[in-house]
Amino acid sequence: MRPVRLYRSTPFRLALAFGVLFVLGFLVSGLVTYQFLKRELMATLDTSVAEMYSVTTSNYAPNDMEDLVSAIEAYGKHPAPDARIFSLVDGAGRRIAGNITAPKLPDGLSSITAWDIGIADDTVFRVFSGAVGPNRLTVGRSLSETDDFEDIAVLSFGWSALLTIIFAAVGGIILATRAQKRLDGVVDTMVDISNGHMQARIPVSGRRDDIDLLSIRINDALERLSRLVESMRQVSADIAHDLKTPLNRLKITIEDAIERNEKGKPVGDLLADAFWESDQINATFDALLRISQIEAGGRKVRFRSVDLVDVMAEVAEIYADVAEDNGQTLTLANPPASDCRVLGDRELLTQLFVNLVENAINHGPPGTRIGLALDVDGNKVTATVRDTGPGIPLEERENVFRRLYRLDKSRSTPGSGLGLSLVQAIAELHMGEIQLSDNAPGLVVSLILPVVLPADF
Repeated sequence: MRPVRLYRSTPFRLALAFGVLFVLGFLVSGLVTYQFLKRELMATLDTSVAEMYSVTTSNYAPNDMEDLVSAIEAYGKHPAPDARIFSLVDGAGRRIAGNITAPKLPDGLSSITAWDIGIADDTVFRVFSGAVGPNRLTVGRSLSETDDFEDIAVLSFGWSALLTIIFAAVGGIILATRAQKRLDGVVDTMVDISNGHMQARIPVSGRRDDIDLLSIRINDALERLSRLVESMRQVSADIAHDLKTPLNRLKITIEDAIERNEKGKPVGDLLADAFWESDQINATFDALLRISQIEAGGRKVRFRSVDLVDVMAEVAEIYADVAEDNGQTLTLANPPASDCRVLGDRELLTQLFVNLVENAINHGPPGTRIGLALDVDGNKVTATVRDTGPGIPLEERENVFRRLYRLDKSRSTPGSGLGLSLVQAIAELHMGEIQLSDNAPGLVVSLILPVVLPADF
């Protein structure tokens, strides 16, 4: 990935932002820790200097300076004379004992520099000064050890901050590059789709993270889009193929009517035939428009709680006599004890079962038995329409849901080949599934819908 493109990528900028925040947090916490550490070191040093003053003055007795002077001289011979200082001066400021001559200082703790005691150095001393009889005693320790410790702490924090920045930058680049590659997969897939490669899909890593979930959702949408585009292509081809014949018949009928009219012959029967042909063509286009409207999802605003038992009972009552007139039988099995309510459009669900029953009646010979049944399993309700008719070959069961598709043996019967397409559109609108299976002999059409829980309505 080119640096400019990497810098502009959202994952890298997020990683960089979090890295900067992490480093700032580390530096702030390090600074706070350093200040606490420095304060504790100074408090420890002050305590040590005060104790050193107390130990030294313990050697003093009134009118007896010998022990105090001996102690100061002994303490002043420390291997590192610049680390500890001792000064005992008289009232005139003349040195009595010690390794330095301290300037006049206030009682208690204070700080002085090496220049203040005649040492050519930049060392700072923490001292404790006070009166010992007629004289003045000053003891102190340099801040060199404290400064060394602070330098080590600052150096440690500095290296830690540098390593943190490096790790944050490298980690951000790695994470951003991996995330950007996955986002590039999304972009590449969209480009392929826009170029007409409708089968292109976004790769899924299997980590089940947010990008995977987004990719799965987009792939689902692309799958539906692919099916819709393929359906539109198929519909265009089917319309051109299947409507060509009735349009030609309509044209021939009108030409015959014109020719008869010119010869003074009656044309009423031809006009009736033309009207019937145009009516069939209009019905086909109405069905196509109805399917498109259903697929658009606009009817979902009319969804209510619908009892499938009532819907199937109504369809069975209406078509029982039609089946009987056709030499067939239509029965409705006893409904299950469980609730068979679904969320949907009652009119469309009724149309779905009407289409299935009419298909069974129209394509079944006399003696065909048609049965309607309902079954509830958990949160799913299955409505079945089974018959003992000719059935549908296994290799044709996917094709029959295509618009305007008709089996060769069904072309002699009335219809436009849109009945099962409408059934599938209604089922998908209701988040359901249509399954075709063998009834041996005949066909079983199963509609599986989610049950509506009482809390949902």
